[in-house]
Amino acid sequence: MEEKLTEVGKVTHFFSKINVAVVELNAPLSIGDKIRIQGPTTDFEQSVKSMQIEHKDVKTGEAGQSIGLKVNERVRETDIVYKVT
Repeated sequence: MEEKLTEVGKVTHFFSKINVAVVELNAPLSIGDKIRIQGPTTDFEQSVKSMQIEHKDVKTGEAGQSIGLKVNERVRETDIVYKVT
């Protein structure tokens, strides 16, 4: 079965020392969701394992919120985050 990608947000910042991307959400995202991050030089998939809002762990982020997302690889500003279903 083919994977369906639904855009859930955009990377607005990346902290390379701690491998955390700041993602501005335009759709809900939850712990356990499978995501794909794509950009001009970025393309990988991972599961959402850790997510924070204002330095507090959260299980779900809603549209309009900016979240801190632990990522497995380097990402860049303007990379798009997709939910894989």
